[in-house]
Amino acid sequence: MTDPNANAVDTDADTDADADGETTDSDGSDVDTGDLPRGVVDEAERLTRLARSAVDDNEAAAYKDHREDLLDDHDFTSRIRTDDRDDVLVCHPEEWHEDGVIRTDRIEDIDRAVEIPLEGTGDPDDWEDVDTTNRTLVDEVRATHGDVHGDNVALLADFAGNHYAKPIDSLTSAELSEFLTEYFVRNAWPSAKQQEVIEESIELVFETAGEPTPEL
Repeated sequence: MTDPNANAVDTDADTDADADGETTDSDGSDVDTGDLPRGVVDEAERLTRLARSAVDDNEAAAYKDHREDLLDDHDFTSRIRTDDRDDVLVCHPEEWHEDGVIRTDRIEDIDRAVEIPLEGTGDPDDWEDVDTTNRTLVDEVRATHGDVHGDNVALLADFAGNHYAKPIDSLTSAELSEFLTEYFVRNAWPSAKQQEVIEESIELVFETAGEPTPEL
């Protein structure tokens, strides 16, 4: 008799590994988002980091529920996989599941999964502090220079926190170039006015932080 679980992989949330292919560089800077919009992936990562840093179990559960609702809108689900003691957020199609396990015989295209390392560049334990610092800069730029610059810096805060877990004013020239040429134009849906002033917005946020602007 055929074992009905022969092609199943346990998906217990925090401890096991699966057969998903690697879709990120080792530093997490180049994530293949598969079928998911970049904004959804970024928000799923943000909610995961908030859940990991929450001190209250109910608060952590609320962040996780919000993440699952977000992914469910795209027929995806998620789990945390541990690789050599490093946690990875794995988002994959709901159709791969049956009764709480992944059926490997249902995985027709492994590249549809998205893997987001939660360790790496920056200290994930400090992510919430980093995000708070970056949002303070957003508020200061918005208050002093208006909403267009504020909206641009908010996008930069998303990029700096979710992709590098670091303060905006510590971004390098290469990282700012990645933001300008990849994230901003492909994933952020900026208005024409935002696009027109984005380099000025970057200069203003570094000026507000009291740091020299890296070469753009």
